[in-house]
Amino acid sequence: MSRPVLRLLPLCFAISQAVYAQEAEQNWNYCVNPQTLPVFNTDPVSTENRELTATDIQADNMNLEKEKVTVFEGNVLLQRSDQWMNTDKLTYTHDNEQFVTEGPVRYQDRSVRLTAKQASGDQKKDTMSLQGVQYQFSNNLGNGTAQEATMKAETGELEDATYSTCPPGQRQWEFSANHISVDQKAARGSATNATLRLGGVPVLWLPYISFPTDDKRRSGILSPTVGNDQRNGFDIQVPIYWNIAPNYDATFTPRWMSERGLMLGTEFRYLTGRSNGSLETTWLPNDDQTGRDRGLIQFNHFTAINSNWYTSANLNQVSDRQYFSDFGQSLNSTSLSLLASQAGIYGRGRNWSASFGFEYWQIANPLLPDGNAPFRRLPRLQASWMKPLSNWFEFGIDAEAVRYTRDDVNSSGDGGSRIDIQPFVRLPFTGASWYVTPEIAWRFTQYDSLHDADNDSSLIAPGGDSSPQRSLPIVSLDAGMVFERDTQWNDKKYLQTFEPRFFYLYVPYRDQTNLPLFNSRDLTFDWPALFRTNRFGGADRQSDANQATVALTTRFYEQDTGVERLSASLGRITYFDSPKVTLPSSPALPNSGSAWVAQVDWTLSDNWNIGLTHQWDPDSSETQLSGVRTQVRWDNGGLFNAAYRYRKNSLEQTDMSFRVPVRKDWNLIGRWNYSIQDGKSLESLLGIEWKSCCVALRVLGRDYIRTFDGKSNFGLYVELELNGLGSFGRDTEALLDNAILGYSQ
Repeated sequence: MSRPVLRLLPLCFAISQAVYAQEAEQNWNYCVNPQTLPVFNTDPVSTENRELTATDIQADNMNLEKEKVTVFEGNVLLQRSDQWMNTDKLTYTHDNEQFVTEGPVRYQDRSVRLTAKQASGDQKKDTMSLQGVQYQFSNNLGNGTAQEATMKAETGELEDATYSTCPPGQRQWEFSANHISVDQKAARGSATNATLRLGGVPVLWLPYISFPTDDKRRSGILSPTVGNDQRNGFDIQVPIYWNIAPNYDATFTPRWMSERGLMLGTEFRYLTGRSNGSLETTWLPNDDQTGRDRGLIQFNHFTAINSNWYTSANLNQVSDRQYFSDFGQSLNSTSLSLLASQAGIYGRGRNWSASFGFEYWQIANPLLPDGNAPFRRLPRLQASWMKPLSNWFEFGIDAEAVRYTRDDVNSSGDGGSRIDIQPFVRLPFTGASWYVTPEIAWRFTQYDSLHDADNDSSLIAPGGDSSPQRSLPIVSLDAGMVFERDTQWNDKKYLQTFEPRFFYLYVPYRDQTNLPLFNSRDLTFDWPALFRTNRFGGADRQSDANQATVALTTRFYEQDTGVERLSASLGRITYFDSPKVTLPSSPALPNSGSAWVAQVDWTLSDNWNIGLTHQWDPDSSETQLSGVRTQVRWDNGGLFNAAYRYRKNSLEQTDMSFRVPVRKDWNLIGRWNYSIQDGKSLESLLGIEWKSCCVALRVLGRDYIRTFDGKSNFGLYVELELNGLGSFGRDTEALLDNAILGYSQ
């Protein structure tokens, strides 16, 4: 029968929200039997509005003998929208609109499942009471108990309530309170005599605490971060969150370092219909070690103008060159040499792209002398357009106009303007298993208003022109084929491909010693470099070429799964004429051709892969570059990475990282990055991780290079993570993600 009477236990939802405001999914892989309560109702969850849905009541027997009393007996089932309740007997009195159950009560909705010894309510007073409650969330492992739960309208009261994400028999952590009050309309709750226990031992007691009961943002204090290292001493950060408006917020983070003093960090975020961004600052007045003010400003902004155009800005400024080496928390940040900033307007369409912006850099390395920052681009205009005129004919143009400036401590500044235009015609002939793409381009570069304040000949050659130019053709031919065959290896069927590729490039020689060097640099020689039309980045130098690349690639695919198990490539550039255009700091190129480039990616199994890269110069019979890496995974969560990197006259390093299960719930974690060339460790990390069903504890010791002159820093980090509640201490998981490849996967 259908009767719009009982409000089906809205208090149940209040209980769930009172102790766990956000139903965020957690990683419960360590929980063998995570479900505290089983799923009572396996029917699909209804999406109907609760307030507009009547309550359906079913029972084996319905007693109407008494005029004003209805008694439901035997498998009593009440359902409204996604809410479902089952009990043995329910008595409803019509005069006072009161009901009471006899026997256990089972309840379930889309958010929570619970059981109670008894339920009673008064519809006139809009009150309800539950005795002996045990609950379990539907989307995570949050669970707990309450001795008594009552609700009046939108206000709920819980007595002797507990909450944890640990199974009932393994309470490694638990939150409890003598009294919890929940106001669903205000979406706020409060608890008195609240205690957090770890392993049954009280570690935190609060006489009173207020908390939200939904996932909306609210002002308050976030989890603190605590650490200790040689550089800054004892280091504690306490973020304070301010929810200014639905689309504005701010976080203030006082950070006290025993060796330096009090630093204040702020982050302001905003979001509008078309824009979003953030402003981050730090300020440390009168650093105890340096005696000066230290700080950082970072501004990020994005605005969508329309479907094709947007504006973007990423502006950064630090107080001094030692900032990142003193306050950076990773090898990447402490080794930062240049801090870039850019802002502009950008557009992209079906056949075009364009931008107008500004770029500048700040030196963030104390070993770099003044004047070594790149030229500022104030401004830079870039545009590209390409139009397919048919299936085999394409026409396009790339263009750039830049004004370069740079101030020097000993001069009034130097710089100049540059326009670079490159129209091209391309003929992409293709078939099912082949392609041939001839292309011809013409590159024209014009400089103007060159000014070399120091007369160091880096911009204007002695007796040279302040407005030089360069003009030359670029002709290339790219062709390739793909052959396939079925093969078998260790009783497995594979599809093997054989992919030869030929690339010819011709660029006539032009003397470019009279051209300035604003932004051209040698590009890293690797596999893609075999098919580039220029060895240099930037437009100040265009390499001459009369050369051909022959490259071969073969791949093996599992026919059953389509997984690529092996890829091997080999290629080299042959010079018909020795290249003549070089940069002042570039080494001389070999006469006959480039180094041989070989690379292999081999997936031996689903848990083991190997990658190899090697460059060998036949003219000098020397290795120019070599690298090997491997990753091994185990089904129990174990992980091992090893890598070796070598570049002639530059670096030679080894890098090893691991996560090794030593026993159930315990992992040994570490990394060692060592420079063979320098004979010193760049970063070493060793720690232990205990990760149970609902608690994770990580203790790490880390020593790493923090300054450009090789000084190291040792830090000790501790983090306690309570799944479903939060973490306390240094964010070691983010540190391990950066240090150990595949740690969080």
